[in-house]
Amino acid sequence: MTAHIAAIGTALPPVIEQDVLWENHFGPLLDGSRAAGRIFAAAGVDRRHAVVSPLDLDVSSWSTGERMRLYDENAQKLGHEAVMSALRAADLDPADIGQLTVVSCTGYTAPGLDVQLARSLELSQDAQRLVIGHMGCYAALPALGSVADFVTVHRRPAVLLCLELTSLHVQPPTRDMQQIVTHALFGDAATALVVRPGGGRVEVLGTGAVTDPATADHMTWRVTDHGFRMTLSPQVPDVLGKHVRNAVERLLADHGLTVPQVRGWAVHPGGPRILDTVERELDLPPDALDPSRHVLRDHGNCSSPTVLMVLDELLRNTALRPGDPVVAMAFGPGLTLYTTLLRAR
Repeated sequence: MTAHIAAIGTALPPVIEQDVLWENHFGPLLDGSRAAGRIFAAAGVDRRHAVVSPLDLDVSSWSTGERMRLYDENAQKLGHEAVMSALRAADLDPADIGQLTVVSCTGYTAPGLDVQLARSLELSQDAQRLVIGHMGCYAALPALGSVADFVTVHRRPAVLLCLELTSLHVQPPTRDMQQIVTHALFGDAATALVVRPGGGRVEVLGTGAVTDPATADHMTWRVTDHGFRMTLSPQVPDVLGKHVRNAVERLLADHGLTVPQVRGWAVHPGGPRILDTVERELDLPPDALDPSRHVLRDHGNCSSPTVLMVLDELLRNTALRPGDPVVAMAFGPGLTLYTTLLRAR
């Protein structure tokens, strides 16, 4: 018995247009900086979603405690909506779920979001819960591996929820280019997967990982007195370029496959340069990463939910045949690269 992704559901807060965000907020704050304007224009983002829009409420000077209050007020509703959307698509009830795994690196509270959702969803009292925090953009894939293990061992359906409210962590006005990049890229989203034993859209075959500790300072996510602050080195695409092909080939080789045999690519859109690097290093066709670019354009980088949103886009719009291999890939602090091999059903 193996684990299959049966359904995917996403919930989104209100939309913000990228050009409006620049023209009416960040542009004036940065005195119309041409360099910052170019970063916003080149981010590959047309619109994003946010529980707190800086056009309505500027939280950049707020304390971390105040931001966590906003997380507590917004996360449960958005997470509930995403999980219920996925359960309806899978034709399951909350009482059928044997485990709920919650991934988030943008907020903390106790009792946690998992407990809040157990109550609002009316999960069975014996449903297990797992919380995965502070892993960043790649967290969905190791979490999926853990959920698949539960499903395989216990033969019960499980739900994975990735929820990030990055808008709560906008930083005070700065000309630090790394901060401007994060302000230009990140959005909010909640995406849930239903994973069950047998019968689904794709089968989970395996997961691989590569971590390069020598470059750990290239991407960080640190708690400060004014929210969580990200650093994002421009060297990140170059470092990923050194590892991505070996990582993918190693994952595929375990299943007797090669890169040209892969029929679908769900790559986390950390930014346009990262997608260009993956495309080049794997020698992919020009349209192979269209699902990633579409998600980046319409939602921005939403941290951990993003690769699942790309997978949903891929499954909806790609004519996969039974048995076709699909690779999901995401990157984050560490510097870490995770890969997951799926098979269309």
